[in-house]
Amino acid sequence: MLLQRFLTAIVLAPLMLAGIYLLPDIGFRMFIALIVVIGAWEWSNLVGYKRNVSRQAVAASVGALLLAIHFLCDVHSVVWPILALTPLVWWLFASLVIVSYPKHIEWLSSRKLKLFTMIPVLGGFWVGLVWLKNQQHSALLLTWLMLLVWGADIGAYFAGRAFGCRKLAPKVSPGKTWAGVYGGMAASMVISVAIALFFLPDFTLKGWMWLLLLSAALVGLSVMGDLFESLLKRNRGIKDSSTLLPGHGGVLDRIDSLCAATPAFVLLWFVLMVV
Repeated sequence: MLLQRFLTAIVLAPLMLAGIYLLPDIGFRMFIALIVVIGAWEWSNLVGYKRNVSRQAVAASVGALLLAIHFLCDVHSVVWPILALTPLVWWLFASLVIVSYPKHIEWLSSRKLKLFTMIPVLGGFWVGLVWLKNQQHSALLLTWLMLLVWGADIGAYFAGRAFGCRKLAPKVSPGKTWAGVYGGMAASMVISVAIALFFLPDFTLKGWMWLLLLSAALVGLSVMGDLFESLLKRNRGIKDSSTLLPGHGGVLDRIDSLCAATPAFVLLWFVLMVV
């Protein structure tokens, strides 16, 4: 299984980087939209839609929503970054839901409510990445975001295996540990410092403090993305969102952390531009 996961990862990572570096804006929008539409198809399964026609309708509806945003909103207007940052409100609420689980879970019996949560998760993911694609140094920013999430995942894996005794959320995801969270945060801060040293000189002391703080917070939020999907899977009684990716499950199983990290990274970049 580990070998299978590794082989799939060495295909997926270069594919994402190729999309970042080789595709123009419109091509990148379509590339990420395809990922989101597939994710929406899987999400419909997580919330309890079993008929394929229903799942296809959900995926098509999400595609139509992205198309509407594409044509109705200018990525350089003030509306777009607001759309990119708004999902942070949802992720703060989701964090409270995860921390309090299994209390206050009545909403999990409603397919419509669970389906609605897909909008800030997947919609915010697409909007945030498209906004970053249209910023100066877009390739660096998007690569930075990917490295933060991937590095945090690697750091969490090894720290969790070496020191993972205290469980993070055993009723949601028994494999997650506090040591893994701290390892992921440490890895993310090292990555951010390395990128800032080589590519973003002239940081003030306040800038460095915000960089480290928000890099760590981004990892904390990315963990919540992973845990929220685990919560939906536990409620649905399934292990993976689908079987599209050998050894990894589905597309959602690969982008859940990134969905939560993207609006946090948009906030990080906003703050660093100001300070």
